[in-house]
Amino acid sequence: MVKAFDFPANLIWLNTQEPLTLEMLKGHVVLLDFWTYCCINCIHVLNDLKYLEEKYKDEPFIVIGIHSPKFKNERDLDNIKSAIARYEISHPVLADTYMVLWREYGINVWPSFILIDVEGNVIGTTSGEGQRTILDTAIKQSLDEGKRLGKIAKEKISIISDISYDSILKFPGKLAIDSTNNILFVSDSNHNRILAIKLEEKDIGKILYTIGNGEKGFKDGNFEEVNFNKPQGMIFHENTLYIADTENHAIRLIDLAKKRVKTIAGTGKQGFKRNYEGAALSVSLSSPWDLALNEHYLYIAMAGIHQIWRMNLEDNTIQNYAGSGKEDIIDAKLKDAALAQPSGLSYDQSKNRLYFADSEVSALRYIDIGKGLVKSLIGKGLFVFGLKNGEFDNALLQHPLGIDVEGDTIYIADTYNHAIRIANLRTNEIENLIYRPKKGICKIGDENCDVLPLFEPNDVISYNGKLYIADTNNHLIRVFDFNEKSLSDLYILS
Repeated sequence: MVKAFDFPANLIWLNTQEPLTLEMLKGHVVLLDFWTYCCINCIHVLNDLKYLEEKYKDEPFIVIGIHSPKFKNERDLDNIKSAIARYEISHPVLADTYMVLWREYGINVWPSFILIDVEGNVIGTTSGEGQRTILDTAIKQSLDEGKRLGKIAKEKISIISDISYDSILKFPGKLAIDSTNNILFVSDSNHNRILAIKLEEKDIGKILYTIGNGEKGFKDGNFEEVNFNKPQGMIFHENTLYIADTENHAIRLIDLAKKRVKTIAGTGKQGFKRNYEGAALSVSLSSPWDLALNEHYLYIAMAGIHQIWRMNLEDNTIQNYAGSGKEDIIDAKLKDAALAQPSGLSYDQSKNRLYFADSEVSALRYIDIGKGLVKSLIGKGLFVFGLKNGEFDNALLQHPLGIDVEGDTIYIADTYNHAIRIANLRTNEIENLIYRPKKGICKIGDENCDVLPLFEPNDVISYNGKLYIADTNNHLIRVFDFNEKSLSDLYILS
């Protein structure tokens, strides 16, 4: 038997009231989940972990998240805390900031799992999605063996989760505009609802109505009874709002006139098919994150399988459209190209291009719809990221999640740089519009402290001389006025 490595004393524990050691956990079966919060596969397996935690809630079994960051931004403790709250993680998390345990255990992919028995020995390892049954069997066997040997803990250790947020908005994800009626739609993701906000003068917004009762679930119906599960991307067209209901792995249609919601694609369960053409309601989708519309075609950023799909709204069929499913940045014909967790879409009718933020390769890319080609403007690879302005060939982003194209300008929610960037398609250059100064101490008169910095913005949309920003981890909608060069909060009235 191989002894498990104890937790280094200098690492920071989150979501628990005290540091943990293997000695404290003697008599427990412990599952280590090596994850990083940008990773869609890591997000997917959280449901498996919650299932296991609930199944063995009365047994001496605990899950410990070992947060091993990919991006520099993911080393920040405040950012990890926000991710814990956003993903509603109840177990303790150890911030393995410089990958100490990652290296000791020889981990090389996210997510990976280490199972430790009641005596502190490593039982086995596995990685990737779809491991629920394997883990469940191993956990049960280890608990039974501990009981047989008389070495099981008589009482389960008490660990109290201590990270939560409460506000009008809770991790708002994406935005859409009804320009005719001056309404901003906000996917209030962690409240599992959509807000319709009437934009008024002086950056005041009044909630006209709420779509969804706030309970997590998968149910069609009227606005008061419908359920969503962490909705993200939206697109408005002719009194209809299309929703990427991300953790239901479905596309929902909202008829704003009839005040009804119905599912138009997906089964409500996560799917893994990368090649499909057929009825939209007969296939399981995988974390649809954003939407764009071109005539009767609805484009879907299928983040979970690194593809973009296309739905024909006239005959309710759907197909994989761009990306082979391999996670990478490869420009090629539609089906031969490689994408990496596409998370933001914006269609440019004048050029017949679908621009997208390809988050895991920190890239700005587009599909030439007429030629059937995927091309990259900014982005080098899975581990090439940063904040660098100038020519596209040399520029760097860091895990962008949202974009909006307007003429020759693309506004980018450069999420892990806490920034809004402007890409100029005429000059092929990028510059900062709003950038978060380095964290530190505020001094009297320091203009960097006059305005609340952005905190992992997830989306941006240009409308009526202003930029509306989903400032996700600040739980706010921010407004940048181009005329006044000012950044303010949208004051929301209920």
